[in-house]
Amino acid sequence: MAKKSPTFACKECGDTFTKWLGRCSSCGAMNSIAEISAGEVAISAKSNAQVLAARGLTSEALDDQGPPAPPRISTGMAELDRVLGGGLPRGACVLIGGEPGIGKSTLLAQVAGAVAMAGPVLYVTAEESTDQIRARCQRLGVPPGNLRLAATSDAVAVAGTLASGAFSLVVVDSIQLLTQDGVEGEPGGVTQIRSCAATLVEAAKRGRTALVIVGHVTKDGTLAGPRLLEHLVDTVLSFEGDRYADLRVLRAVKNRYGSTNEIGLFRMGGTGLEAVADPGSVFIADRDAGVPGSCVVPSIEGNRCLLVEVQALVNPSDMPQPQRRVSGLDRDRVAMVLAVLSRRLRMPLGSADVYVNATGGARIIEPAADLAVALAVASAWREIPVPADLCAVGEVGLGGELRPAPRYELRAAEARRLGFQRLVGPGPGAGRGRLTAKRLAEAVEAVFG
Repeated sequence: MAKKSPTFACKECGDTFTKWLGRCSSCGAMNSIAEISAGEVAISAKSNAQVLAARGLTSEALDDQGPPAPPRISTGMAELDRVLGGGLPRGACVLIGGEPGIGKSTLLAQVAGAVAMAGPVLYVTAEESTDQIRARCQRLGVPPGNLRLAATSDAVAVAGTLASGAFSLVVVDSIQLLTQDGVEGEPGGVTQIRSCAATLVEAAKRGRTALVIVGHVTKDGTLAGPRLLEHLVDTVLSFEGDRYADLRVLRAVKNRYGSTNEIGLFRMGGTGLEAVADPGSVFIADRDAGVPGSCVVPSIEGNRCLLVEVQALVNPSDMPQPQRRVSGLDRDRVAMVLAVLSRRLRMPLGSADVYVNATGGARIIEPAADLAVALAVASAWREIPVPADLCAVGEVGLGGELRPAPRYELRAAEARRLGFQRLVGPGPGAGRGRLTAKRLAEAVEAVFG
């Protein structure tokens, strides 16, 4: 076997040598070189590489003046600008996802037409022909302006256009159908999506061009493709709503240039999407307060307070397993509230079908809606309507206790603005119309007597 030659390293700088030296030729230290083992050789090599790499690292003080904030492009839709944090930043990449038929293409056609009035815009479609996009824009009354259309699935061609900086905004519909030569996999595959997205994002930042990408969603509503797709982009928007209703909700899941605590509300009309004039009352506009099983909850969505009607129906059942149907609310929390009503308030809900619904296509996931759900179910079971001027907010615990909801003042102010004179629930607050209850039984007694 060949004899291994000894290895030496400097204790001061970590540089390695094939023989012993009295003086290190790298750092100049005297008598710092000693023989080391194979494992120490690898560690020393890594340390030396780290020292060399650190010499090229630059750092800045916290109070140094960095580059100015990227200029924003107004989308022409106040609700969308609100969610984005003031408009589209140049060089930023926005990914928008939503179920088929929800109105993503309609929204982007309107945005492209509005931005094209101030600068050149390119609408790239990989799913439809330019004639279809043109017909949609004409139906929506989109002004032609400087709007250009292109039908292609070549990600390299789109990236070249982005890097040129010839357009202020480029819309790509959709990322799942783009392909890149030299990359294995079919369109929509993990490899193709990752490669195409990385190419487009890099080109958009190099050309300082605002980029909006449409992404498909899976059955459970999440964006299709690898999670890396969401990490590559600057902003991820979720377009939600019932495709058979006219209300649409736009929320930011991720936003590097703004807050994720904003939502935008739109209505789908004959001429496209329109901003909702009074978002606070949109979900209670058609409420019939005289029907049992209805209660209103002031729900917080981002920085807005929206009053949502919660409806419940309790119907005796002869089936061995009564049905539980929930729409627009957290199914697990509704099941917990029903269990508390059965156990703590002795309501015979175990032998009845219970249906709970948030009207208008609203979605409530916060625990503050627990008390409204409980009062709506109690109202349906007793067949006594909840007073028309009363709303409820509070979290229900397993022991029947009530916990206060955050941002009470915002909820109370919005409820008073929309004509609700009484608010029942735990927590702070006093004065006319304030019904304080620490337990669920107390709240039910205060509402129904």
